[in-house]
Amino acid sequence: MVLKILSRRPGLHGYAIMAAIQGMSEEVLRVEEGSLYPALHRMEEAGYIKAEWVIKKETGRRARIYEVTATGKAQLATEESRWESVTAAVNRVLRSA
Repeated sequence: MVLKILSRRPGLHGYAIMAAIQGMSEEVLRVEEGSLYPALHRMEEAGYIKAEWVIKKETGRRARIYEVTATGKAQLATEESRWESVTAAVNRVLRSA
């Protein structure tokens, strides 16, 4: 989900990613900081995203913003394909008599 959101809206910081997941899922999905930030770190180490510290104009505070890399875009395509296969299989089981 993080890769998909960042592919659509590059330059988000962690809190904005959490808010996007919650908003786009119509409040069904929630990601906690304790899960998101370690995941962002792992994705950065894997080369799927890159991060940069910036100063936010409105607050003057530093924020770490994230962007998907070319490797991350390829990984997103792989994960989307895998997800389609899994959801199709689950649907077949749920709809079988």
